[in-house]
Amino acid sequence: MNALLVLDPQIGILKKKDFSEELTRIRTIISDFKDRDQLVVLFQHIDSADKFPNSPLVEGSKGSKIFPEFIKLADYIVPKRTPSGFMNTELQNILQKSNVNHVFVVGFNTEYCCLFTSLGAFEKGFDVTFIEDATGTVNDEKTYEMPGLDIRDMVGSILNWSRVIEVLYYADYVEKYGHKRNR
Repeated sequence: MNALLVLDPQIGILKKKDFSEELTRIRTIISDFKDRDQLVVLFQHIDSADKFPNSPLVEGSKGSKIFPEFIKLADYIVPKRTPSGFMNTELQNILQKSNVNHVFVVGFNTEYCCLFTSLGAFEKGFDVTFIEDATGTVNDEKTYEMPGLDIRDMVGSILNWSRVIEVLYYADYVEKYGHKRNR
């Protein structure tokens, strides 16, 4: 069984910049998983007001809410307080009871939650596919003071070079795993 892990499709992130291309890909992948009765798990990152008073994801804030259109598509919504979807959450239990052996990772922010959840999934023994262009980040080259930095490409390259996590672009995902291929 496969599971799609959709990291943090939350108002506080999605209002920061134009993620229309990423959201279109994520919606299509979710639809693909639902059409094949595969598991869809959404994550909701929650920051505490004590530690992160300026975060758009502070517990109870409007920004911490999951983008409404995604809520009805989830089999599970997993709250988390760290970048990893596995750290102090019910994710591993959910995946085990559903007999999942392969997870696909999409969502936000590429270099934090998507990266850490991908690595966590590998460490827990799952096959992992990271769909690079179905992730996005509010950060850019200025955030890291690295002119020319393409965050998605950097994270995708690091994971790909690991040779333990499959990294695909959306078109490659459709070619290899998409439901049109499996009809």
